[in-house]
Amino acid sequence: MADGPTAIPASVLRNLADKLYEKRKNAALEVEGVVKQLTAVGDHDKVTAVINLLTNEFTYSPQANHRKGGLIGLAAATVGLTTEAAQHLEQIVPPVINSFSDQDSRVRYYACEALYNIAKVVRGDFIVFFNQIFDALCKLSADSDANVQSAAHLLDRLVKDIVTESDQFSIEEFIPLLRERMNVLNPYVRQFLVGWITVLDSVPDIDMLGFLPDFLDGLFNMLSDSSHEIRQQADSALSEFLQEIKNSPSVDYGRMAEILVQRAASPDEFTRLTAITWINEFVKLGGDQLVPYYADILGAILPCIADKEDKIRVVARETNEELRSMEADPAEGFDVGAILSIARSQLSSEWEATRIEALHWMSALLNRHRDEVLAFLNDVFDTLLKALSDPSDAVVLLVLEVHAVIAREPKHFRQLVVFLVHNFRIDNSLLEKRGALIIRRLCVLLDAERVYREVSTILEGESDLDFASIMVQALNLILLTSTELSHLRDLLKKSLVNAAGKDLYLALYASWCHSPMAIISLCLLSQTYQHASSVIQSLVEEDINVKFLVQLDKLINLMETPIFAFLRLQLLEPGRHIWLLKSLYGLLMLLPQQSAAFKILRTRLKTVPSYSFSGDRINRSLSGNPYANKYHVTCGSHVAEDGRIDEDAQNTQSGMNFPLRLQQFEQMQHQHRLLSKSEAPARHNSLLASKDLQSPEEAPRPSMVPEIKRPPSRSAHRGPGQR
Repeated sequence: MADGPTAIPASVLRNLADKLYEKRKNAALEVEGVVKQLTAVGDHDKVTAVINLLTNEFTYSPQANHRKGGLIGLAAATVGLTTEAAQHLEQIVPPVINSFSDQDSRVRYYACEALYNIAKVVRGDFIVFFNQIFDALCKLSADSDANVQSAAHLLDRLVKDIVTESDQFSIEEFIPLLRERMNVLNPYVRQFLVGWITVLDSVPDIDMLGFLPDFLDGLFNMLSDSSHEIRQQADSALSEFLQEIKNSPSVDYGRMAEILVQRAASPDEFTRLTAITWINEFVKLGGDQLVPYYADILGAILPCIADKEDKIRVVARETNEELRSMEADPAEGFDVGAILSIARSQLSSEWEATRIEALHWMSALLNRHRDEVLAFLNDVFDTLLKALSDPSDAVVLLVLEVHAVIAREPKHFRQLVVFLVHNFRIDNSLLEKRGALIIRRLCVLLDAERVYREVSTILEGESDLDFASIMVQALNLILLTSTELSHLRDLLKKSLVNAAGKDLYLALYASWCHSPMAIISLCLLSQTYQHASSVIQSLVEEDINVKFLVQLDKLINLMETPIFAFLRLQLLEPGRHIWLLKSLYGLLMLLPQQSAAFKILRTRLKTVPSYSFSGDRINRSLSGNPYANKYHVTCGSHVAEDGRIDEDAQNTQSGMNFPLRLQQFEQMQHQHRLLSKSEAPARHNSLLASKDLQSPEEAPRPSMVPEIKRPPSRSAHRGPGQR
């Protein structure tokens, strides 16, 4: 230290601490000359003493002007050292870097200027301090003083030039430093970082692509920056890296896929588009590397299929199709359970397009990996059942297709139908709004007869009689109206002459007993007209209620449709179809005369050729029927079911046992009446309670509905077809 003052004149030291820049500059030139002379004679001890003097007495001084002089003096000393400067950098650079955090902005400015001059001299030898300098520059890029920022930018450009030329730069040591700062929000720092990433990526000998997973998330984070310039720079850098990925034989797709999946859910539209574009390329390029990440990728793609931005939707759909077309093996890491779980979770998405694609995935998995999917059936079955209540018809139809594929095995078929009936039971709106759609589609996918037989078996033992009645009415209406069930209707029409038709008739009969109108409809469809008449005659006062009349109204209207054209044509021969005529007149007598259904049916019956119910005419009409005395009705008449029946049909019909069927129907209706009576007091009490709660102004007014006029008594004695 003693040699320092003797090497540099006192006047120079005074000027070095002067407040005037010109004096400090001239003093620095004097220092440069002294150091140059000492270097020339090889007196390194005195050079070290000079540097220590400048550091301790000036750069670390509490006086700002001293610190300024010390910085300019260190830069001058470095210039004086020329080629010998490298061996003194450990003394020179640290105090300069320390000055970057000085409270005085002018000191920070001179520190940038000093380090710039030092770097110009030492060039590559400067790299040993790169991490410290990079950290300092990162802070200075966001400095509050514009002059300091400007000086830092100049220094930054020089450091970049030095790094790109150097073979001593360590990318492995630099990446952790970069990664720590990638999530900084300051726009100046972000520009600084993107600039360095771009520069280093341009150096052929530096493999930035290999370290891309370390800072990829930070780049994506910059895509949503408020500054257009930063977004553009980040996008440009990402585009360059994506191009390199396409041309590179070795890329770590897995780590980056995890980042992209998260960014695909970004609230920023541009970030989502960029992420989904990258995922699209990864799916095409990644191959086996991406198999373990398929579930995560799918979880990112499905929501984007319904994105509000058209470009994102297009890329997401393309990626989804590409991913689904790949045939991966569970033995290779393809996790069927994970993908199935993603598809199941997306069934609750608010977007219809996403729910539809989730179902397509379930269907694809069932077709390719059926055994593996069935192993997870308990995890997804309830969700699939709930999806039957989806507001979208397209979704419901796809859900049914998935259910149908699952239900190929008898046990799964039974499970599906049981759960379906259960859902109808607990959710009346599902049956009302979607019942027809669901039943019809299942009949197409799983065979109508099989579906109806299974549902009928379940409803036969149903304890909730009200639900059973509603369900049977719904099934009956579907049976009578749906084009998909035309085969079942044709089979039932032949129930008297065909073993398969009889078997189906008997299979449905027990559950159809829950609804009088369903049984009557079944009898009319299967042409068991005498049994229909017996059922009508067995009805009691309690059976003729509003619900019954509503169902009867529907039936009368259905009888005017092409489905019952065969029945209307049979009315042309009343002598051969006397029980049909009697059944229709029985229904007519149950209808209120002022109802539209009464007028429709009465108009139809008026067109029937004149015929009498006299016993002689009945006997004569049936005298040519070989089966005339085979069926005994409860009234004691020996009359057969309508229609021509050959010997084989006689054997078929003998298995119907209509008296037993009628008894079965009456017993079931008796149970319904008992239930209705048991519930009546509760309904009555509820009604009274509601009336008590009403204010006098809210009390119900007397009914203004006029009474139904009774027809003249003589009309009751007119025969069928008479006017």
